[in-house]
Formats: sequence, structure tokens, C-alpha cells
Amino acid sequence: MAKKAKNFKKSKTGLYVSLATTAFGAVSVAKQAKLARNDNDVLRLIDAAVSAAAIATGLAILYRELKRLGDDDVLLG
Repeated sequence: MAKKAKNFKKSKTGLYVSLATTAFGAVSVAKQAKLARNDNDVLRLIDAAVSAAAIATGLAILYRELKRLGDDDVLLG
């Protein structure tokens, strides 16, 4: 059972789950940025921008891993 859970993150399903949770985090960052703009809070706005950059980087890495997994699949090309 532990081995199954360990390899889950490297599977396609695990990558899709990671993509979804990372994208869901983007919603939270968007709310944070909107609140910061309404309050004219520069520090929160900077925090939201840094968080958005981290999310974008995370999504790019996950996409690359998904493509790397797809290279082995004949159907995905």
C-alpha cells in the first residue's frame, strides 16, 4: 500500500490532481490580490504577485512532467 501511495505523485492521475490543486490555489491568490487592491495594501499586493509567480512556475513544472510522462505513451504522441 505504501508503495502505491509513493508512486501516485509520479502517475498521470497524481499529476492531474496536482495541477488541479495548484490551479485552485490561483483562485485564492486572485481573491487576495482583489482584496489588496480594494484596501490599497501594497504589501499584500506584492505577496499576491509573488504567490502568483510561484503558482505559474509550479504549473509549468507540472505540465513539463505531464509531457514527459506522455512521451512514453504512443497515443499522446
